[in-house]
Amino acid sequence: MKSQDRKNLKKRYLVWFYKNTKDALDRIERKFTQVEIDRFILEELKRADKSKAINYFIDDFERYVQQKEKDGLSLKYQGAKLKPDYQFLALKLEAVEKAIAKELGKSALKEIKDSYERQMEKRILEERQENKL
Repeated sequence: MKSQDRKNLKKRYLVWFYKNTKDALDRIERKFTQVEIDRFILEELKRADKSKAINYFIDDFERYVQQKEKDGLSLKYQGAKLKPDYQFLALKLEAVEKAIAKELGKSALKEIKDSYERQMEKRILEERQENKL
């Protein structure tokens, strides 16, 4: 097997490994980033609803946000400590990133991370378009 073929195989494997590990960790972490944004939106809605006409919907949204936060905490923490499976995922992602930098270089790691983010954004935008049709 040619040297470039071996490098390509390694790159594809590392990209796959990065994506799967990042996806698993993001499923947990996004709960916390979403709650942060949801709380801001909730406060804006409360401020804007001077007549209390949409109070029912605001209360419903607030319960949704509270449940999301509770779900996120149960995925990440066991009491006051991080859950072992969460710790494993975080350390695994770090190790995969180090492997990418070692095998392909730091610029390749940046390229893979950037590509991942673009792909996630593209997926979100395409999903929204399909729902409108």
